[in-house]
Amino acid sequence: MRIAVVGVGYLGEHHARILSDLDGVELVGVVDINRERSIEIASRFGTEAFTDYRDILDRVDALSIVTPTTSHHGIALDALRSGKDLFIEKPITTTLEEADELIDEADRRGCILQVGHIERYNPAVSYLYGIIESPFFFESERLSPYYARGTDVDVTIDLMIHDIDIILDMAGSEVRSLRAEGISVMSSGIDEARVWIDFENGISASLIASRICREKERALRVFEETPRGQRFIDVNYKDSELRVISEGSEEIVKPEYREPLREELIDFVRAVITRDPPKVTGLQARKALKIALDINSVIRKGW
Repeated sequence: MRIAVVGVGYLGEHHARILSDLDGVELVGVVDINRERSIEIASRFGTEAFTDYRDILDRVDALSIVTPTTSHHGIALDALRSGKDLFIEKPITTTLEEADELIDEADRRGCILQVGHIERYNPAVSYLYGIIESPFFFESERLSPYYARGTDVDVTIDLMIHDIDIILDMAGSEVRSLRAEGISVMSSGIDEARVWIDFENGISASLIASRICREKERALRVFEETPRGQRFIDVNYKDSELRVISEGSEEIVKPEYREPLREELIDFVRAVITRDPPKVTGLQARKALKIALDINSVIRKGW
């Protein structure tokens, strides 16, 4: 499988590192508009450097797109029209119309379209999927200090969308209503958001995301009703650890660690080879994007 990484900034460098080391994969090149950066990363991982993704389309089977969100649509559409399978870092695009165009084009061409919602591959989340029974309430917190990187989009798109994706998938229901509040402090966009979601099946969720905090925090809490009584599961994303509390017992679970990005890219390679869907398809990513955009709309109406 011949692949190239488009965009080798902080995260794209790790894509190149992993793909250069996977069995059955040839990292044909890395692409970055910063020529010096492209040359640096290409040299580090034994491949070729490019500054224009169009120069590499006829040399690859697939692309990993790790560029700013605003550029996803144009690059991905060109690649899909060339029949290439795609991994796109989250969020899929900046608008639903752009997402729909990519999803339709991928379906038309029979191409794999995977989106990088990396927390799905966190060992703690994978374990949670195996034990969750009947949740009735989700609570998530995703806090970060302020970094200039990522502020081209709102915090809902940059950070909260991870939790939106997981909660939507685990709730397994359409959203009935949502309320949201948010503020802009350091950027021109939404820097902190608090959201309450009610689902059609009666499940509720509370989500907080901020990029103006002193320390990082990434947590998901699940409250559920089981045949044995109520249970509380506290997921620490950062340490890939769970605390499971039920009536009269408490258990700390530390699943075997596997690098989430590596697992995510292995899933992409598997999907390309087998033609089976990846864990996070373009359609699933679109659902998360829609809720994030709905949240933004509610917040801005209140400003």
